[in-house]
Amino acid sequence: MFENLKKNKKFDLLMELKKKGISDPNVLNTIETTDRSLFVDNSLKEKSNLNIALPIDCGQTISQPLVVALMTQYLELNKSMRVLEIGTGSGYQTYILSKLSRFIYTIERHYVLTKKAEELFKKLRASNIFCKYGDGGLGWYDQAPFDRIIVTASAPDIPSNLLDQLNENGILIIPIGDEHNDQILKKVTKKGNDYLLEDILNVRFVPMLEGKVK
Repeated sequence: MFENLKKNKKFDLLMELKKKGISDPNVLNTIETTDRSLFVDNSLKEKSNLNIALPIDCGQTISQPLVVALMTQYLELNKSMRVLEIGTGSGYQTYILSKLSRFIYTIERHYVLTKKAEELFKKLRASNIFCKYGDGGLGWYDQAPFDRIIVTASAPDIPSNLLDQLNENGILIIPIGDEHNDQILKKVTKKGNDYLLEDILNVRFVPMLEGKVK
């Protein structure tokens, strides 16, 4: 009975995502086939198929599925791409990206979250994900440039370090704004020495902080 309820909630979630503008079949299929309950604590598993953000360790959150799907859709991924993710968190967004691209390089400033995500990726046999414990605002110069960059924490401005590590025609998705107010999710496309900016929607993310935290 629980499995049937779970399936019904996943169906309802997918219908909601479609109504909210998620039209990429690859993104929808990946959301459908990924068990979000694996990325939350046992006490929250029954809520994993609801379109809501949920708390995780270190005072962080796992974003609502709509935001995950929307950010992923705007990245315009394909299987040849190398992606940098700033903010591993629970690993849910990371795992979704890993199904749609070639390699994912993900940075997390909380050591506990880094190790927990690494262990889960091993269990899921996600061999194309590479984790780093560090300051995401610095990016990952050793592996740059990247075809796509996604930031899952808000910043007051677009970090120049990340723009420098973006490939020609690359896309960066990032929430910009003050942590105490709604931020604007932006799409940045690199065209030579220029950057094309597009506002997507208002969001609310935890702030991107400097340095590393144990």
